[in-house]
Amino acid sequence: MMKFFRTIGFFLLFTFAFLLSSAQHEKYHAPSDTLVQKKLTQWQDLKFGLMMHWGTYSQWGIVESWTLCPEDEGWTVRRGPHSKNYSEYVKAYENLQTTFNPIKFEPEKWATAAKAAGMKYVVFTTKHHDGFSMFDTKETDYKISGAKSPFASNPKSNVAKEIFTSFRNQGFWTGAYFSKPDWHNENYWWPYFPPKDRNVNYEPTKYPEKWNAYKQFTYNQLKELMSEYGSMDILWLDGGWVRPLSTVDTSVEWQRGIKQDQDIDMPKIAAMARSYQPGLLIVDRTVTGEYENYTTPEQQVPDKPLPFPWETCMTMGGSWSYVPGDHYKSTEELIHLLVKIVSRGGNFLLNIGPGPDGEWDPEAYKRLSEIGEWMKKNQEGIYDSRPLAPYSSDNIYFTKNKNEKTWYAYYLTDSIKRTVPEEIELKSMVVPKGSIISVPGVKMKTNLKWRVVNGSTFINLPYNVLDNMDVRYAVLLKIALK
Repeated sequence: MMKFFRTIGFFLLFTFAFLLSSAQHEKYHAPSDTLVQKKLTQWQDLKFGLMMHWGTYSQWGIVESWTLCPEDEGWTVRRGPHSKNYSEYVKAYENLQTTFNPIKFEPEKWATAAKAAGMKYVVFTTKHHDGFSMFDTKETDYKISGAKSPFASNPKSNVAKEIFTSFRNQGFWTGAYFSKPDWHNENYWWPYFPPKDRNVNYEPTKYPEKWNAYKQFTYNQLKELMSEYGSMDILWLDGGWVRPLSTVDTSVEWQRGIKQDQDIDMPKIAAMARSYQPGLLIVDRTVTGEYENYTTPEQQVPDKPLPFPWETCMTMGGSWSYVPGDHYKSTEELIHLLVKIVSRGGNFLLNIGPGPDGEWDPEAYKRLSEIGEWMKKNQEGIYDSRPLAPYSSDNIYFTKNKNEKTWYAYYLTDSIKRTVPEEIELKSMVVPKGSIISVPGVKMKTNLKWRVVNGSTFINLPYNVLDNMDVRYAVLLKIALK
């Protein structure tokens, strides 16, 4: 990802940065391609997806790529025996490809667990900023299937293809995460100069032949992904500092460090990608314009609906990449996040970092299983839904079916007080006369009594309904409009 957060301090910093960039995203460009428009609407119905950050860095249990970046930031701190010498550290890091051997890699198992949780699409890191490709690219040997990789002889060595195929076979949309910067490529970080920060380490206008070579390298890798890996729904581009200099917004702190024009010719890339994948959604993160089909607030949830398509990308644990003994969010927190995000019109892209052996932490499977059990009873107000004013009231969150005929109210419970009151108040919400209110998660017939008083709706829950309700995490009330 663009940044890494291990502490609340970093989390708040990003939240502040996102708020600063909100004005920029008011310039959102809706796609003009009718196929993209249709696919974007379909994507907004999916609501819940899986992201995976995986690479050689999982062997050290460190932040993905960022320790290679010579910036004095919390998420770039180097640790371990080589941390005191930058060149030695880079050599040791890049040598990880010789020991990365994820022999427990079974993408079908991941797809099965994600599907059981109610996830509908997957976004996989085909290449992060460190430049290590998790697909069988012809452009470099710095890859999972390369000559130096012990996993190269494994029949599943083309990891990205295996993942996309396994998830696609279970009905998922597939998305390729791809880093626009490549810190391993000699035409991005030219060995003639030391890298200074995350940006290209030479002036592209002064050395246009090198920059053009880098543009061609990027184009070629993306062409491989778009033409050789089956049907693709999303191209999720990270590394927003690789952009035309004219698009830099100096009101956003992290963009102030972009001093060079790093235009990789997105019109050419997009045209090529969509020639192979008609209707492809492109997410050129933070580069507001026609190639950012939806926005991606990272590690946070907007406090109100946004006037454009969006997706919260967030870690299940404390890190995007695998960390031994990582602390995973509780099932309650994850379900509450899903409800809140959906009530504001967004999608929830939840990240799990596989370990160096090719497995997830058992806690990740446990969380997905528990989410799936809840979704079986309460998913009706999640999929195909849109925001419903007033969006939320206290611990109640509202959605509506996109056909406008059904409203939903999620009453969030907590682990301390697992109860639902005999009467629930929907503040500032007037349910139309003649509507039928029920509890889908209860097997018995539950047409509830309700009344409107002073602009709010009060719903009565009789004891026989309360006794049969599963009140863990959140309870769904369905309002069928007359």
